[in-house]
Amino acid sequence: MKNTCYPESVGYVKSTFKEPVFDEKMYSSISFIEIYPDFAEALDGVDEFKKIQILFQFDKSQGYKLKQKRRTDGKLVGLFATRSPHRPNGIGITTVNLLSVDGLTLEVEGLDAIDGTPVLDIKPYVSKFD
Repeated sequence: MKNTCYPESVGYVKSTFKEPVFDEKMYSSISFIEIYPDFAEALDGVDEFKKIQILFQFDKSQGYKLKQKRRTDGKLVGLFATRSPHRPNGIGITTVNLLSVDGLTLEVEGLDAIDGTPVLDIKPYVSKFD
């Protein structure tokens, strides 16, 4: 039995990348996460971390296949052995460098999400647990 959930977004991405693309430059680019005012208090203490994990929705991706070619080596593997944005639940996660926090805006480096992408959650990266 399928369980469908519709998570609430806490903010969105502001990026120079406007369309889905596989570009290595994304992993060194600077982008911003705008947090909605209702979640302002949730940012307390985030600036204590150098790295954070961003959970986001692949809202532009459509459909998926259980077997896909990996972008890195072209090998045909199961979906769960890839970082493809084409997934059953369309959820992505990336660990980024947190450069600054200014009010409701997080400046990050290395986020592979495009402009306007809904952000579902933010968690500190703690190497002991991640």
